[in-house]
Amino acid sequence: MVIHWTRPNGAPIIEGMSEPVVPIIGAEPEAPVDYRLDTTDSLRSVIDVLALQPFTTGRQPYARVKHLDRVRPDAPLRPADAGVLRLVREDNCDALLASGDGWTLRAARWRSGAGVVEVTAVSDELAAAILAQSVRDAVDETPAQGRVEMGFWHCGRQGPQRRERSITAPPWSEIRGNYAARAAAAVDRLAAVQAADVSGRLLLLHGPPGTGKTTALRALAREWAKWCQFDCVLDPDELFGDPAYLMEVAVGDEDDDEDRRWRLLVLEDCDELIRAEGGEKTGQALSRLLNLTDGLVGQGRDVLVALTTNRPLAGLHPAVVRPGRCIAQIEMGPLSRAEAAAWLGTTDGVPDGATLAELYAIRDGRAPDAVPPTSGTGFYL
Repeated sequence: MVIHWTRPNGAPIIEGMSEPVVPIIGAEPEAPVDYRLDTTDSLRSVIDVLALQPFTTGRQPYARVKHLDRVRPDAPLRPADAGVLRLVREDNCDALLASGDGWTLRAARWRSGAGVVEVTAVSDELAAAILAQSVRDAVDETPAQGRVEMGFWHCGRQGPQRRERSITAPPWSEIRGNYAARAAAAVDRLAAVQAADVSGRLLLLHGPPGTGKTTALRALAREWAKWCQFDCVLDPDELFGDPAYLMEVAVGDEDDDEDRRWRLLVLEDCDELIRAEGGEKTGQALSRLLNLTDGLVGQGRDVLVALTTNRPLAGLHPAVVRPGRCIAQIEMGPLSRAEAAAWLGTTDGVPDGATLAELYAIRDGRAPDAVPPTSGTGFYL
């Protein structure tokens, strides 16, 4: 199906239909624009197309967009006097198209609590005002108990993008017994760190899969919540391969807030980036990583970097582990037989050197090698 915005009165012609759709705005478009829809598109796709029309044709050339998290279930996401033109309710998302005098709005709300509001208007001031009305009091500002805010970076077709999500974060005191004594003591010291205590910009967690590196970081995010924002980079290879992306993540917008927090960038499973025998491409990326931690780039903002790797310390590049660079180097190893027996509450069938994921499998009566890494382990990776 092709929608043509070519009628003199601005009403679209839809191929296969004898009557035009009621136009969003009666002004004539400056140029014809075609939008193609077929049976693979959803009802929400129609809303997306209709929302694009006034901006694409230039009748409403100004746009404002706001991405939201923890959207309140009763938030209308539009001004009180808006006229609703389309409304779609799906299992996982509600979407609507609304308009008013000189503006058009598209809003979507997912069951996860995420949302987005897009406004086009005849002026930037009007777009900003309508957006402000639509998102006012729309977000629950208090994260649910046992959760913290974490940012997620990725670089797509529209450049670097950051989305913030609320994630579960257990108190360190509740999960401390899940770690070998040496690792637990090291995290104890790390959890007690305050902004004024930071020495070294790199946090290195190394050890086999299933030993709780990711979970320890989530607990640390909770312990440091008052002074440090945690951001997870989903595509670290892209980050260190694109200087513009790196600068956006490392420096970002200027912030004059006296209460500005530190930021910790989480880079998971960075084995190739920090291995000792890395090639030329890896060497360039490693140089940028090191510059981010203690070079000129790192001095632009208060930034820490957390790396997780499955490699042993001996297999890592010496520049990464040199004295003074790391705020902490923690080996997240398997539990000893005694520690595993204490965790399981029995000495029967207790292996020596079991990971936490394996202990959960043993406790639940399943073969450890048959259990997916996140099954029954509380995401112990």
